[in-house]
Amino acid sequence: MIIYNVTVSVDRDVHEMWLAWMRHTHLPQVMATGHFLHARICRVLGEGDSGVTYAVQYTCRDMAEYDHYIAHHAERLRAESEKYYGVKAVAFRTLLEVVHTA
Repeated sequence: MIIYNVTVSVDRDVHEMWLAWMRHTHLPQVMATGHFLHARICRVLGEGDSGVTYAVQYTCRDMAEYDHYIAHHAERLRAESEKYYGVKAVAFRTLLEVVHTA
């Protein structure tokens, strides 16, 4: 299993609107690509004064699914976020491989 983790620092003045957009628009669009098994939004605890940080995690079966998503969908979906939120929601991405679960 592969976890595509997107950590996003969101300005406090837009974070509620951003979270609603993620829940009702962005996550459904990402899931509609058919490459991910499930997704979750986690709030990072202990954030600073400047904003609220979230870890958005998408799980896919293997690297082939992830690679296809990146090649055919990621740019368009990232552009939507940048269009609406610009520098008010800054993201960095991490790719994780699940090696053990208990």
